[in-house]
Amino acid sequence: MRFHEFYTGQTFTTKSIRLTQEDITSFAAEFDPQYMHVDETKAAQGRFKGIIASGIQTMALSFKLWVETGVYGDDIIAGTAMDHIRFIKPVYPGDELHTVVEVTNLREKANETGLVTVFLRTYNERQDKVFEGELTVLVKL
Repeated sequence: MRFHEFYTGQTFTTKSIRLTQEDITSFAAEFDPQYMHVDETKAAQGRFKGIIASGIQTMALSFKLWVETGVYGDDIIAGTAMDHIRFIKPVYPGDELHTVVEVTNLREKANETGLVTVFLRTYNERQDKVFEGELTVLVKL
């Protein structure tokens, strides 16, 4: 979508994705190798009583689900900011996540471009909010 096709308050809902324990431990082994993500025995003794997904993985999946809607299409130029990132609840193996995206701000720029700011809220299958964050991208007018 081009800049002028967006409007403040516009919302989109993504498809869902289910996380397996292998998804979680594989991601964490490479990007966030803390015990609560990779060591089943130690994680079971910890605060969350088992393996949980890295917040970084939850954020990346939220972004992936949003991008896969195709809303930006080829009109996106680049991301410019991520703000107000919050990891609200743990994500466990077997959780199914989807993201609700709301357009919160629009600002025209020079050179036939505009900034689109969206607020992403990610929920599990029980409708518990697990993540939220703001994303701003530069798009074509």
